Amino acid sequence: MEGAILLEISKRIKQYRTEKGFTVQELADLSDVSKGMISQIENGRSIPSLSVLLGIVSALQVNLSDFFKDISPDEEMILIKRKGDYEHFQKEGSSGFSYERFLTRSIKNSTVDIVFLTIEPDNYREQVSTDAFEYKYILSGEVQYIIGNDTYTLNEGDSLFFDGRLMHVPINKGKKPVRMLIIYFFDN
Repeated sequence: MEGAILLEISKRIKQYRTEKGFTVQELADLSDVSKGMISQIENGRSIPSLSVLLGIVSALQVNLSDFFKDISPDEEMILIKRKGDYEHFQKEGSSGFSYERFLTRSIKNSTVDIVFLTIEPDNYREQVSTDAFEYKYILSGEVQYIIGNDTYTLNEGDSLFFDGRLMHVPINKGKKPVRMLIIYFFDN
């Protein structure tokens, strides 16, 4: 299963559990698995076996077709995440540590390159492409990202994930530099 699908399954388990008013322990008891396992699955840190997953869905009293409705292995080619959309979670036993999940994607056999980019005001270049999937996190400023014929405006705290083989260019039309964290995922 791909990372995005597993994350969606995890979110649905937690959603249905809270809608039904079950505690983590109650769902664990009904599913015949440990409380820790339910917690790990809900936080996307453990992949349930098929029998465990079916047991959880059954304990939640949800029809299988309803549970899996709209879950697709086809991932978006361009994914925009706004600052307020990041998933907040805590790991079991980690009081005082607050995590925000920016991106979960499975890209097999890849090299990762992590860089900071600063774009000065009024700089422009032609659209380019790379042989990588690209993740951009806007640290400061506002940038217009042109990907193909579409333009996306991103502000501090927003992020962007896309297939770098699409023609693209960032443009800083503001008066201050734009600073972003970039992670390139190159296929080997």
